[in-house]
Amino acid sequence: MLSGFARAFRTPDLRRKLLFTLGIIVLYRIGSHIPAPGVSYKNIQECLSTADSNNLLGIVNLFSGGALLQLSILALGIMPYITASIIIQLLRVVIPRFEALHKEGQSGTAKLTQYTRYLTIALGLLQSTTYVTMARTGQLLPNCTPIPDSSVWTSVLVVLTMTAGTGLIMWLGEQITERGIGNGMSMLIFISIISSFPTAIWSIAKSNGGFGKFVIVILIALVVIALTVYVEQSQRRIPVQYAKRMVGRRVYGGSTTYIPIKINIAGVIPVIFASSLLSVPMLIAQFANYDAAWVRWVQVHIADPSAPLHLVIYVLLILFFCFFYTAITFNPDEVADNMKKYGGFIPGIRAGRPTAEYLNYVITRITSAGSVYLAVVAMIPTVAFIFMGVTGKIPFGGTSILIIVGVGLETVKQIDSQLQQRHYEGLLK
Repeated sequence: MLSGFARAFRTPDLRRKLLFTLGIIVLYRIGSHIPAPGVSYKNIQECLSTADSNNLLGIVNLFSGGALLQLSILALGIMPYITASIIIQLLRVVIPRFEALHKEGQSGTAKLTQYTRYLTIALGLLQSTTYVTMARTGQLLPNCTPIPDSSVWTSVLVVLTMTAGTGLIMWLGEQITERGIGNGMSMLIFISIISSFPTAIWSIAKSNGGFGKFVIVILIALVVIALTVYVEQSQRRIPVQYAKRMVGRRVYGGSTTYIPIKINIAGVIPVIFASSLLSVPMLIAQFANYDAAWVRWVQVHIADPSAPLHLVIYVLLILFFCFFYTAITFNPDEVADNMKKYGGFIPGIRAGRPTAEYLNYVITRITSAGSVYLAVVAMIPTVAFIFMGVTGKIPFGGTSILIIVGVGLETVKQIDSQLQQRHYEGLLK
């Protein structure tokens, strides 16, 4: 492994890509700690200890690398782009024009990407306005005044700065994708998540039972990561045979290939959707009268991550969104039509409708196993830490582990493939 990294840095063009990616990451982390104009850095630092107990904005703060609660110029992180990408993908089912653009190839994909950028800026403007308002009213940081100047122009300046920061993050991610290594947006999410690990781990060792619980937390994390790597690499390979056909004087086809279907087709999207939906009643309760009976019920049974009802709803939402997102992203009828068009068929299955029904049967069974796996990975760290009595910020949540493993595996594969092109020997032997 170490010799593989050494070969990567000895290869001139690969070294430039790696150094460029590292440079963008450094700029991103520096921007995450620069406060927006009008924000008091001193006041925020004094109140961050109380903000860790607020579970409402936990996932957003996680994806921003802790920049949200500091109200930095890059406070929104990558979350607006993720939301915009998901919305555009879901709209393909509702708007036929978007589905037609998706099927046009590169030109259609470029237009969808442009729509995603516009929607990202709009969501950034909306979210920055919401967070600045919450900071003004004390909902973002309790008993804290992060923006001392109460004038409207100061609030407008902070909103515009955060929105511009969203556009900058989007541009940095695209630069990594074009000129660096790996997917830029995924890489920025990866860096944002791991940047919060040292502080969270140290807080466990210092305030939750000492070295013994610290070692147990590390062992749990390693076991969950190993399980995640094993399952994420697993595939169900459906064999496909292509018949021979004459085009002019040449014979095409006659080859055998397969359709690789991952166990976890939906990735981390169901976990993000489930967390977002669970935050809706908590968000409503934040702006309601705390003395109301229904507000206290929400705080006790839904807002608390250790509450049994919260855990049950969380698991059910993950299972639902696994099937929902898989049905959107994988269309058995479309795959069967493409196979029939190019003379492909699954051995023992007739082309056309029987192939689509067989693929739907396989996808349903795989998604059933994948949804259970995703729910288990998402719940193991939380449940284990609750039984251990670990309080405060949990560093190894299911969402963070899935993202870290997925991005890490994809980046290593890209480096390995580029090394094999140049040295006939990859990063992994």
